[in-house]
Amino acid sequence: MKQLKKVAGVVFSSPVYAFSVLFLIVLVVLSLAAPWFSLDPNATNVRNMSQPPSFAHWFGTDEVGRDYFIRVVYGGRVSLLVGLLAMLTATSIGTVVGLVSGYFGGWVDNVLMRILDVLSAIPWLVLVIVLSVFLKPGLTTIIIVIGCFSWMSIARLIRGETLSAKEREYVLYAQFIGQPTRKILFKHIFPAVLPTLIVAASASISGAIMTESALSFLGMGIQQPMASWGSLLQNAQSSLQRAPYMAILPGLFVVFTVYSFNNLGDLIKAILQREGE
Repeated sequence: MKQLKKVAGVVFSSPVYAFSVLFLIVLVVLSLAAPWFSLDPNATNVRNMSQPPSFAHWFGTDEVGRDYFIRVVYGGRVSLLVGLLAMLTATSIGTVVGLVSGYFGGWVDNVLMRILDVLSAIPWLVLVIVLSVFLKPGLTTIIIVIGCFSWMSIARLIRGETLSAKEREYVLYAQFIGQPTRKILFKHIFPAVLPTLIVAASASISGAIMTESALSFLGMGIQQPMASWGSLLQNAQSSLQRAPYMAILPGLFVVFTVYSFNNLGDLIKAILQREGE
């Protein structure tokens, strides 16, 4: 109970933190509750094409009469799913590479860091275009591409934390008494780097959502009839003059979601600092 009060105190100490947490809660609830809405995101009605927002259709309708509110909600489900799964993939790879590189050092560190430098130097758009030749565009592909090629910054952070953690007395003692390397890495060093990892992971979600939106906007991400915020923005290009809300609404959701996840990382950092006091 005391811990919850501390967390709540940090959250509501700033209107920015409070807004970000409440927005993400509402977004997650809407995404989870989407299947229980009576509206079908793919149901067309030619009599209601490009209708502006109203009581009947809160976000209006698109160019074929589909309810835009439910399209945005289902688009949020896809964008959040991509963000979370890509984050888990990138975090897993980055953590393993960072721990191994920082702990062993020497030629292992040199080889891994040179591989990381090469991957970091390749523009992600060029990489995606090349991969799109071999992989069919879609949800699985976009998660693989983002997750497998966005772990480099996390690896650098974890490597730096590992270099510091392995010099601590309890780690040196564990090495002295002959504990297995795997046990040292995951029992002693990993808990020390976990706060940094949590903050980096929350920031990587927003980066993955932005990347997915950009790729879908360029037509190399989520494909019809499935919708994401990026694909909705891409589809809205042809309707900007007669139905600007089709671009504004998903665009606002992307902006507020990325903003909220970035603030969530700062919030987690503030909570961890409060715990350390």
